[in-house]
Amino acid sequence: MRPLENDLFLRACRREPTERTPIWLMRQAGRYLPSYRALRERYDFLTLCRTPELAAEITVQPVEQLGVDAAILFSDILVIPEAMGLMLRIEESGGPHIENPVRTAADVAHLVIPDPQEKLSYILEAIRVTQERLRRRVPLIGFAGAPWTLFAYMVEGSGRDDFRRARVFAREVPSVAHALLEKIARAVARFLHAQIEAGVHAVQLFDTWAGLLDPDSFLEFSLTYVRRVIETVKAAAPRRVPILLFSRGTAAWIEALAETGADVLSVDWTCDLARARQQTGDRVALQGNLDPTVLLASPEVVVREARKVLARFGVGAGHIFNLGHGVLPETPVENVRRLVDTVKRESPQYHVQRGEASR
Repeated sequence: MRPLENDLFLRACRREPTERTPIWLMRQAGRYLPSYRALRERYDFLTLCRTPELAAEITVQPVEQLGVDAAILFSDILVIPEAMGLMLRIEESGGPHIENPVRTAADVAHLVIPDPQEKLSYILEAIRVTQERLRRRVPLIGFAGAPWTLFAYMVEGSGRDDFRRARVFAREVPSVAHALLEKIARAVARFLHAQIEAGVHAVQLFDTWAGLLDPDSFLEFSLTYVRRVIETVKAAAPRRVPILLFSRGTAAWIEALAETGADVLSVDWTCDLARARQQTGDRVALQGNLDPTVLLASPEVVVREARKVLARFGVGAGHIFNLGHGVLPETPVENVRRLVDTVKRESPQYHVQRGEASR
C-alpha cells in the first residue's frame, strides 16, 4: 500500500522526530465552516452522520480548506448508546436527547452489545468512503465516547452540564452502574476494533465529562473502564494504531491517565503543558491545548497564544497541536487558518532536524 503523503501526526503519536509540530483540531469538521452549514441547511445532523458519502465529504472539508495534518471522522459519540438500544434524538436548540434513558437494573439488562458490522455499518462504510476521498494525503482518526461519558448521557437522558442524575445514580446503585459501564466498555472496545479493521490510522477516546467526578469516583467509574477499553483494543486490534485519550478537567490525575495504556494524552487548556510533559516523561505523547475561545479573539492574539503553547511544550518530539476542546461554532474560519499557518511556520524551531536528542 502506498505510504501516507503526510505522516507527521502518526510519527508524533509515536514520539518520533518530526520536522514540525502536526496540527489538527477537535470538531474541525463542523458548524464554523460555511461548507458544513450549507449541508446542514439540507440535512439534519443524524442524517449527515448516517449517510457515508455525506459524512466523508464533511470529514475531508478541513483537510482541503485548512491544511490540517489529520482528518477525524465526522460522527457522534452517541451512536453507541443508540446501537445499544436507546432512542436518540438531536434537537436543533437543545442538543442530544435520549427518549428512554437508563434508570433501573432492568433497563441495563435490556441493552445489547452491538455488532458494529450490523448496527454501525454506516460508520464503517463512511471510513472506507473517506479513505477513498483522502487519497492517503493525511491519516484518518476514528473515535468513540469513553464509558463514563456515555454513561452520563445514557442515565441523564440529555446533555446538561452537571449530569447530576448520572452522578447520583452511580453513588446510589453502584452495582447497577458498574454493570452498565461494563456493557458500555465492551461495546466501545468492539466499535473501536471495527474502525481499525475498516482502515482508520488512529482512534481517540473522548471522556468529556470525567472532570465532574471526585477523585475516588474518577478512579472507580472513569479510569477503570478507560483502561479496560484500551487494553481490550490493543489485545484484539488487527494492527497496531495509536490510541489517544481526551479526558477533560482531569489534569490533577495526568500521571494516572498516562498509565492507562493510551499512546497520546489530549489535555484541555487548564493543564500546564510543560508540567504535564515533566510528569508523564517518555510514557506518552501530548496533544493540545489552546483554549478554543482564543480563536474568537483578534488574529494577533491567535498567533501570540499559539506561540505560547508551542513554547510550553518546548523542544523535542511527541507534541500534537490541538485545542483544549472542540472548535466553537462562532469561530471565524480565517482565525483557524491563521492558527494552522502559525503552527506550521513557528514550530520547526522546536524540532531538531538531525539526530534529535532524547526527551
